[in-house]
Amino acid sequence: MNALYTAVATANGREGRTVSSDGQIDLALAMPPALGGNGQGTNPEQLFAAGYAACFASAMGQVARQMKVDTKDVSVTAEVSIGKDDTGFGLAVVMRVELPDALAGETGRQLVEATHAYCPYSKATSGNIEVELVIE
Repeated sequence: MNALYTAVATANGREGRTVSSDGQIDLALAMPPALGGNGQGTNPEQLFAAGYAACFASAMGQVARQMKVDTKDVSVTAEVSIGKDDTGFGLAVVMRVELPDALAGETGRQLVEATHAYCPYSKATSGNIEVELVIE
């Protein structure tokens, strides 16, 4: 891969801080209440969900241009879950894509599936975590 951009962030665990090298991100980290924490900060699952949703939505714009369809009213929500698996902990994602009526049916399904094949986050998770695509 020929890198076009490299993001850099440093963290010191789930109960600390994460800071990007450019200072745009400087966030308190905390375990969510569901995992026994106080929830007084963000957590890696929220950060991953935000990044994946943004990347998927941007990728959809690229794919839509190739398909010659309009995605200005599309919304993408990523739900990232953490839980125990055979080796300790694992992640699962539900990617909810809200499409306008004009993209209902087969065109919308093709757009979402093509986006999933194109999106860098989807490629990174392929074969590693379960990703469920839900079209709404």
